[in-house]
Amino acid sequence: MFGILLAAASSAFGELSSSLGKKEVRDKAESYYTFGFLSLLFGAVFMAVVGFLRDSMVFSMESLPTFIPRAILEILQVHITILAIVKADRSDFGLIRTLTIPFLLLVDIALGYVITTKQLFGITFIFIAVAMLLSVEHLRVKGLWLLIVSSLNAVATISLYKYNITHFNSVEAEQSLISLIVMIYLFFCAMLIYKEDPFRFMRKPIFIVQMATSGLASIIVSYAYLFAPATIITTATRSFSVFFSLLSGKIYFKDGDIGAKAFVFSLIIVGLILLI
Repeated sequence: MFGILLAAASSAFGELSSSLGKKEVRDKAESYYTFGFLSLLFGAVFMAVVGFLRDSMVFSMESLPTFIPRAILEILQVHITILAIVKADRSDFGLIRTLTIPFLLLVDIALGYVITTKQLFGITFIFIAVAMLLSVEHLRVKGLWLLIVSSLNAVATISLYKYNITHFNSVEAEQSLISLIVMIYLFFCAMLIYKEDPFRFMRKPIFIVQMATSGLASIIVSYAYLFAPATIITTATRSFSVFFSLLSGKIYFKDGDIGAKAFVFSLIIVGLILLI
């Protein structure tokens, strides 16, 4: 239960950061790459500081066969997800990304986690709800392929993360190093392609809020995976993300056809209740 509460808090902060970033990129106030860099900076610094203060920066060289692939896939994931955040409606973004869950379930079972029958029904319920939405609205979903690729790639990145913190590395070491690698990529892309210095954006309050809320979201969800299998945490995170993205999509971005999406969300909530 505690892990699910952490997932809810993470989703709320994450939606605020994504909505701010989406607006700033659309208004050409920042590039995709600066958006991504600022989204990672606060969380990376926090993880590193906590790791050193608690003397918990544990990194095993034995994790390299899984750490290196994760780093590569995380770069891809951040790149695709940022594009999806900007191009897709917020309501569609939250709903379709729940597709990660049924595929992650198979990985959790392979890793030896026990998934109860009730939880299996809950996950299946969520998958059916999203499939219903796609069957009706797939031609009207902006950035559909970006959302699908982001959802499927997340299965690999989350599974590798869970495996590494279970068998080799501490949360602080794993997350701070991955964030550093991805940030280096985003920083040089911003500098070379858009001639932007991401650090200069930290002088404006709007970008500080964007950075802080994204950092809090990543920090909270990182620790949530310590309290439950990856499938459960991801299901809770995705489900709460749907709720908050529906709110921001309707209130802030004026997304259309919110009624059908609200119905799909109600089905997802049933699935979440079965998970708890």
